[in-house]
Amino acid sequence: MTVQTLSPKSILEIAEEVAQKFSENAVERDIKGGNPKAERDLIRKSGLLKVLIPSGFGGWGGTWTDVVQIVRIFAKYDSSLAHVYGYHFVNLITAHLWGNSEQQEYYYRETAKNNWFWGNAFNPVDIKLSARKTKDGYVLNGVKTFCTGSVDSDNLIVSAINKEDGNLFVAIVPTNRRGVTVNQDWDNFGQRLTDSGSVTFTNVEVKEEEILRDGFKTSEFAKLRLHISHFILNHLFLGIMEGAFEEAKKYTSTKTRPRLPHAKTAIDDPSIQVHYGEFYVQIEAARLLVEKTDVIFQQLWDKGENVLEGERKELDYAVYAAKAFTTKAGLEITSRIFEVMGSRSTTTKNSFDRYWRNIRTMTLHVPVDTVICNLGNWILHE
Repeated sequence: MTVQTLSPKSILEIAEEVAQKFSENAVERDIKGGNPKAERDLIRKSGLLKVLIPSGFGGWGGTWTDVVQIVRIFAKYDSSLAHVYGYHFVNLITAHLWGNSEQQEYYYRETAKNNWFWGNAFNPVDIKLSARKTKDGYVLNGVKTFCTGSVDSDNLIVSAINKEDGNLFVAIVPTNRRGVTVNQDWDNFGQRLTDSGSVTFTNVEVKEEEILRDGFKTSEFAKLRLHISHFILNHLFLGIMEGAFEEAKKYTSTKTRPRLPHAKTAIDDPSIQVHYGEFYVQIEAARLLVEKTDVIFQQLWDKGENVLEGERKELDYAVYAAKAFTTKAGLEITSRIFEVMGSRSTTTKNSFDRYWRNIRTMTLHVPVDTVICNLGNWILHE
């Protein structure tokens, strides 16, 4: 699999080719769970891990629009792989947003050169990991949970509590460093291939040059990191919705029986047509909301340190509005597809329930009630 040009079209063609490979055994992998090593290596081989890395550092010089389109393409077939792919960039660009220029260049160059796949042990709500100062740097001890993409990763973005001052401590730690134990204990009913289990740190040394000291308080640009996961996940939700819609349509067209006596086929049944019309409206509305965030996010990314507070807040509003809608629409569509496919579609071998299981798991990332409450609070106090 080679790249002849670095145009957006060629990038998406490669993504489609990779996604089609994912589709060949998506059901079997979902049932089995565990680490999708072969599929992660396929992503590595494709070169898609360096889409966003500037060409001057050995990357493809793509845009965030390229990244999220790939996430959406992957999510139609395997939302777990879409998740770890999107979070690869969330983790990688943390050095760009919170590091110094030397760290930015080093991690971009080395990722492009070595096809590094980034995971995380970042979960800032989990405070069971601490960093203690030593004469040579810091030492980490404790456990992190919800460490997406940690298995088979090359680097981890790690957050801990600094025992000196109680503040947030963020660093980049190679996954194979002594004392890092990736526990491979992720066993949830959805997103079963994201390896989002726990990581244990036992006297793990962190070098000074691996510490990201700037953090999100340095500028409005740095604060883009705060909600970037929501930005990525909205595209994941949309891709799941589109994948469920396409699978249901295929099944309805070939296997579903009509409900009304005068309808020759299921697709001629008005009661089924109404459902598909409603699905389409929801997906189209979700697409428009999500793609609005693409434009805003890319504009702010291009502005860099010139981002203003009002511009960043506009992005937050757009991302949260998209999350609220894609959560509700996604849960409804992935549940209602069975109404247009019928009882025979619920067999285990079809595994159509994976769409609902996956989106249900991920929409709990930050409960939608919290998102809507934040929106209401912002609106009332602006």
